[in-house]
Amino acid sequence: MAAREPYTELQPDYSSADAAATAWSAAVGGMTEAEIFWLSTVRPDGRPHVTPLLAVWADGALHFATGPEERKARNLAADPRCVLTTSTVGGNDLHTGLDVVVEGEAARVEDDTTLLGLADLYVQKYGDEWRFEVRDGAFHHSGHRALVFRVAPVTAFGFGRGDTYSQTRWRFDGGE
Repeated sequence: MAAREPYTELQPDYSSADAAATAWSAAVGGMTEAEIFWLSTVRPDGRPHVTPLLAVWADGALHFATGPEERKARNLAADPRCVLTTSTVGGNDLHTGLDVVVEGEAARVEDDTTLLGLADLYVQKYGDEWRFEVRDGAFHHSGHRALVFRVAPVTAFGFGRGDTYSQTRWRFDGGE
């Protein structure tokens, strides 16, 4: 799948006077390297749910896995809209780094060929303890089945920290 290039704009009201918009390639590079992501979903009764998880970037989207019985999977079955966030460099340091927020809809990945490629990315990024067997449209590990989801950005934000603070918005195909 070809990478989608977003419309990029600096949000000057939330940026230092001398700030520049962050390139989407910097956000993608950061998400490729980031290890922990936070997934925000909505429970069926409207209450928010946030949980940390591992994710890999491939084919223009973030991908993550979860057990079908877990709260996040049940939330996504009712409402696929979600947000993934991460700090790409600098962690929680106020003066270093880039935070990335990706808004989109989670879609199940069930094609075994695609899942095999994603399983390889998990091992490359997180090591052998995250090696999954792929069968029947899901990941399998230690007797557990995990559904795999793909979240292609609709809108994303980058919050640059350092000597210059910046807020960049990236919009894809009509995102707000």
